Amino acid sequence: MLDGYGAVLALRAAGTSLVIDTAGRVPRVLHWGADPGPLDDAAAEALRETAGPALLNNSPDIPRTFSLWPTEYEGWAGTPAQEGHAAGTATTPRPRTEAVRYDDGGEHGGRIEIDLADEITGLRSTMTIVLDAYGVLSVDIALVRDASLARDGAALPYTLDALRVLLPVPERAVDVLDFTGKWCRERAPQRGPLFFGSHVRRAHRGKPGHDAPFLVVAATEDLGFSRGEAWATHLAWSGDAEYVVERLTEGAGAFSAVLGAGEGLGPGEIALEAGDRYVAPTALFVWSGEGLDGIADRLHRRLRARPSHPRTPRPLTLNSWEAVYFDHDLDRLTALVGRAARVGVERFVLDDGWFHDRRDANAGLGDWVVDRTVWPDGLTPLVQEVRAHGMQFGIWVEPEMVNLDSDLARAHPEWVLGPRELGAAARDQYVLDLTRPEAYEHVLGQISAIVDEYAVDYIKWDHNRDLSEAVSGYAGIDRPAVHEQTLALYRMLDTLRERHPHLEIETCSGGGGRVDLGILQRTDRVWASDCNDPVERLQIERWTRMLVPPELIGSHLGAARSHTTSRRTDLSFRLVVALTAHAGIEWDLQEADDDELEAIARWGAVYRELRELIHSGRVVNADLADDAAALTGIIAQDGGRAVYTWARLATSAPGQSGRVRFPGLDAGARYTVRIRDEFGVASRHQSADPSWITAALNPEGIALPGSVLATAGVPMPTLNPQQGMLFDLVRE
Repeated sequence: MLDGYGAVLALRAAGTSLVIDTAGRVPRVLHWGADPGPLDDAAAEALRETAGPALLNNSPDIPRTFSLWPTEYEGWAGTPAQEGHAAGTATTPRPRTEAVRYDDGGEHGGRIEIDLADEITGLRSTMTIVLDAYGVLSVDIALVRDASLARDGAALPYTLDALRVLLPVPERAVDVLDFTGKWCRERAPQRGPLFFGSHVRRAHRGKPGHDAPFLVVAATEDLGFSRGEAWATHLAWSGDAEYVVERLTEGAGAFSAVLGAGEGLGPGEIALEAGDRYVAPTALFVWSGEGLDGIADRLHRRLRARPSHPRTPRPLTLNSWEAVYFDHDLDRLTALVGRAARVGVERFVLDDGWFHDRRDANAGLGDWVVDRTVWPDGLTPLVQEVRAHGMQFGIWVEPEMVNLDSDLARAHPEWVLGPRELGAAARDQYVLDLTRPEAYEHVLGQISAIVDEYAVDYIKWDHNRDLSEAVSGYAGIDRPAVHEQTLALYRMLDTLRERHPHLEIETCSGGGGRVDLGILQRTDRVWASDCNDPVERLQIERWTRMLVPPELIGSHLGAARSHTTSRRTDLSFRLVVALTAHAGIEWDLQEADDDELEAIARWGAVYRELRELIHSGRVVNADLADDAAALTGIIAQDGGRAVYTWARLATSAPGQSGRVRFPGLDAGARYTVRIRDEFGVASRHQSADPSWITAALNPEGIALPGSVLATAGVPMPTLNPQQGMLFDLVRE
C-alpha cells in the first residue's frame, strides 16, 4: 500500500465516490456521493479549498470542521464519534493521525487505512475504509489501549461508552427513511422530514429486533424506488445498535447533516486495560442516484460476491411447524413427507418438538438430544423416509435459549444469562450464557452431534426472545454481556460450518427479529417473518429485499386461514407471493385436496424453472400512486428475462390503474410477455381485461416494445383485493 498521508485520496467504483483529505489532524470527508470522475491535482486542490465553511457569529474563532472522528475539539456539538472515560477522566478525546496507507483500485474501489493515536484517552486506533466494486463503503475500527501513550489516567482502564462511524451528507438530503415493526409485521417503513436535531434509533434487545431500524436512509425529497438520491447506512451486527441522523443549525463542516451507526454498549461493557483491544462492528454506507432500488442492487451484488454465498439451486423446502406443531408422530410425518414429494419438495425440515421432554413450549430447551419417548428409534426412520424421496433433511434448534424446566438448567442454573435474581421469562424461556466456556462447549457439542448422527443438511436456528438484563456472572460479578454473547454466537456458527462444510443454516428470531449482515456472514437464509399471511408477507419481503437478495429470504406457502392473522386468502395468491424468494411450504398438505396438490405441484415446477433468474436477478419496484397495489420485478443481469408480480392488497378509490410502467426494462428492446397462471387465476374486479392482457394469457404471449412497457406504461387489470398475477417477460 502507498503512503497517503497529507494527500487528497479518492475511492471510486460503480458510479460513486468517497474523497477524503488526510492533511489535517484527522482526515475529513470532502465528498461522498456521485462519482465526479478522476481527480487531477487541480480538482483535488479545489475540493480541499472549498471544504471550509464560513466563520459564523457566536462561534469558535476558526471555521468548524467535520472529520472522520468528530469531536468537540473540532467545534462539533452533535453526537461524537467516541464517548468514554477513565474513572471520570480522559473525557475529551483528541486523536491525531500517525499514518495513512492507500490502495487505489482505480474504478473498482480501493482501501484506505488510517492510524490514529490519542494521548488523552491512551487509545491507538486503526480505521479501515473500503469501497468495493459495487459501490458499498465499509468502515471498520479497531482500538487498543496503550497506557504508555496516555498523559492522565494511564493506570486506569478506559471505559468505552460509544464508538460510532459518522459521515456527512449534503443539504439536499431533507428526508429520513427507516423501519420499525413488531412480531409478524417486520420492516414497516416510516418516513419524515430531516428536522434540526437528532433522529436516533436504538436497538436495545440483544439483537436487532422486530422493530429494527434495519437500514437508515437520508434522501432527497423526490426519493422513490427508482428516483432520487439516497445515502444509507447499515450496521452489520446482531447485537445492540445505534443509528443517528443529525442536523445542527451550523451544519457539519461544509455539509448539512450527518448519518452514522455504531454498536450499542452497556455501562462498563467495554473496559479496556493496557493491551486490551476492541473491534467495532462493520458499518456499511451506500449512496444511490437511482432511488431505493439502487441501494438494494449495490447491497445484493456485494452479498452475491461473497465466497460463502449459496451457489447451488435453492431447494423447495417444507417446514413442519404449522403442519404438525408439537405433534411428532412418525406416521403423520411420514404421510406429510409423501405429500411433500408429490408436489416436488426438495428439502424437509423437522421443526420444534423432536428433543428431550419437548411436548410444548414450556420445557426442554437446552436438552438437544432426541426424545426417545416420542422417537424410540431416534430420528432415523423419518430421515430414511425423507432421503428415500430424494429430499434433504433439516432440523430446528434454538441453542441460545433454555427453559428452566430442562435437565440443563437444573444441573447448571448459573448458566442462565441474567442477574442473580432473574427477571420475567419470555415464552417460558431464558437466555443461555454462551460467554461461559463450559456452556458454550456443551451446546456446541450437542448440536454438532445431532448434525453428525443424522447427516443433517440444514439447520433452522431460532432465537425467540429479547436479551433483557443481559448480564453475566461468569467473572464473579454481573457485567453487561450482549457484546460477548454476540461474538460467542458468531464463533459457534463459524465452528459448526468448519466442522460440517455441507451444512446450511437459516437464521430465525421469532421470525424476522435478527436480520442483519453480521448474521448473514454465517448463514444461508433468513426467515423474514413468522407470518405466512401473503398480504402481510408481500410487504415484509418487499422491504426485506432492500438489504437481502431473494435467494436468501425464505418465503412459504401457508394455510388458507393464516395461523398468525386468521385472514383467509386464495391459494393462487398465496402461491404467487411465495414464489419470488427462496420458496417453501408451511402447511399440512394432508388438508389439501387433489386439485390443490396439483396446483402446488405446478407452482413448484414454475419455481424450479424460474429460480435461477429469481436468485440472481436485479430487484425493481414500481413507484405507484396507489398504495393498495404493488408491482415488483426481478430482471436477469443480462436483461434477457424478467418476472413481475402485480398484486392488489385492498380496494382503493381509482377504478383502474391507468398506464403502469414496468421498471428496469430496456426501452430499446422488444419483449414477449406471458401471464403465468398455471397455479391459479387471479380474481378480477372488472368486466374484461385490457386487450393486451387477454393476449398475454395465450401460451405464445404478446410482443411489446420496451418503450411501451418501461416508458409509456400499460393499463393493468383491476384485481380484487388479495389477488396477484405473475408476468414472465423474455427479450426478443
